[in-house]
Amino acid sequence: MQVLSKRSEFLAAARARRQGSKGMMVQGRNRRDEDGIRVGFTCSKKVGNAVARNRAKRRLREVARIVLSAHGLPGWDYVLIGRATETAARPFDQLQGDLIQALKKIHGK
Repeated sequence: MQVLSKRSEFLAAARARRQGSKGMMVQGRNRRDEDGIRVGFTCSKKVGNAVARNRAKRRLREVARIVLSAHGLPGWDYVLIGRATETAARPFDQLQGDLIQALKKIHGK
């Protein structure tokens, strides 16, 4: 699993499919190749100060590591966006369920 780092990659995912859940917003884009899964993480200042944003992103990274290996599709880019109060406070198993449901809807299943 590779990490998105360029702004253009994030913008391309933002123009593609998106699905909100209680704990996060997920954007997904089919790159139409088989190079593997790429994922990016972001949190706006609405989430809180730098400490709160980093905590939310750490939780999103761990959820993505666990879930995307089983439910993500090769050739897709995913961007996980943290929500203001929910991402850091939501129980971890519910965050996993949120991501799984969002991926099912993004993939059209």
